[in-house]
Amino acid sequence: MLPVLPEIIDGLPNISGWETQVQSVVQQNDSVFLPRTNLRLSEIRAGFAIALHMHQPTIPAGQNGELISNLQYMFEHPHEGDNHNAGAFAWCYSRMADFIPELVAQGCNPRIMLDYSGNLLWGLRQMGRGDILENLKRITCDRTYQPYVEWLGTMWSHAVVPSTPIPDIKLHIQAWQHHFAAIFGWEALARVKGFSPPEMHLPNHPDTLYAFVKALKECGYRWVMVQEHSVETTEGLPLPEKYLPHRLIARNSQGETESITALIKTQGSDTKLVGQMQPYYEAKNYSPKLLGNVLVPPLVTQIGDGENGGVMMNEFPNAFKKAWHEITPGVVGMTGTEYLELIEAAGCNRDDYPACQPIHQHLIWQRVAKENSTPDAVENAIAQLKQTNPHFHMDGASWTNNLSWVKGYENVLTPINQLSALFHESRNTPSREALLYNLLLQTSCFRYWGQGVWTDYAREIYRRGVTPLVTAG
Repeated sequence: MLPVLPEIIDGLPNISGWETQVQSVVQQNDSVFLPRTNLRLSEIRAGFAIALHMHQPTIPAGQNGELISNLQYMFEHPHEGDNHNAGAFAWCYSRMADFIPELVAQGCNPRIMLDYSGNLLWGLRQMGRGDILENLKRITCDRTYQPYVEWLGTMWSHAVVPSTPIPDIKLHIQAWQHHFAAIFGWEALARVKGFSPPEMHLPNHPDTLYAFVKALKECGYRWVMVQEHSVETTEGLPLPEKYLPHRLIARNSQGETESITALIKTQGSDTKLVGQMQPYYEAKNYSPKLLGNVLVPPLVTQIGDGENGGVMMNEFPNAFKKAWHEITPGVVGMTGTEYLELIEAAGCNRDDYPACQPIHQHLIWQRVAKENSTPDAVENAIAQLKQTNPHFHMDGASWTNNLSWVKGYENVLTPINQLSALFHESRNTPSREALLYNLLLQTSCFRYWGQGVWTDYAREIYRRGVTPLVTAG
């Protein structure tokens, strides 16, 4: 009998302590959508999958420096920047729980995938907006709406994977699973099989990628969403079939290999693509393709911020509803897991999925044969490539190629690595609070928003996180 998890413990989110129970739930291999789907593969010409990404960072900016959600700060400081949008943001976090039942009642067959950071989920509870969480429970826990909605796992504190210390990657993944189960229950957690990396940021360093894929599989994930420009074929070419599932190959510097199914998110992270339902209109142009020995519908996959910008705030609701009412016969909305379960039930074998790997890795493997792979050989190859190829880097890749999450942010990255090292070297078992600060410091916003108040927030989180660890030794 699994325990009912508390959502908040001593004022902090439940992000650890039930690892054994979480592991037993997420490793269940039962079909999630197949028993309930109302789709028939033989009737589908093409599909599209849309995900909404939602996040608000946790910042030390409460009345007395308490940790609060940036959304709460927006409400309390409405005249700063675009903080006047706080109410609209809050509505966006809740509204899908109104749209889906409305569309189903009207005879439509909608689909949506949801990606909410742990910071946001905790922040909503902190600021007394449990009404939003309760609304989301309706489409998460009510069996009536489960065929239409898929939650995607993510890094708890919206950390970009390539610059996250390797020992902390799995901690973020497990923290989100703990927190999600505490809010929505064990049965809901058992249905979370797809993973959405923050900023669609995929590590391309062999050892970081391997640790990431290995952690995903150990935490029960079956597939990961990746941005098309962050991956290449094993020959180093752009993907020729980006609307079919792929096998993401992760080979580390010791020659060990892991793989996981990848669904390819196409184009850039322009909210207009999701806000105006572009994936649906694009899918109308496609027909089934051969995958192994099975004809399968291509899947146009896209993710966008669910709340950010005028298009998502104002245009998306009508565009979303309109698409489901006018949908073209043979073109259907699907969720990622539903799609994979349908094509695999039809005879697709994961070994038949075309292979891909993160960008630039082919350059490394041209120099390092698998049988001769060692950490020194890989690092030497990387060093040589950096000297001879101005476009080569190991910073990972995301939806934007004009922003580095590493260069210029040593004043944040150095403390991240220092706090992580202290956390893992502590002689005593670190507390939930120590884990929280370690994860919070890795939030991408402290770099994305540039130098200034955001890096000041990072320094304060580092100070609070390091003190008890230094004291404890």
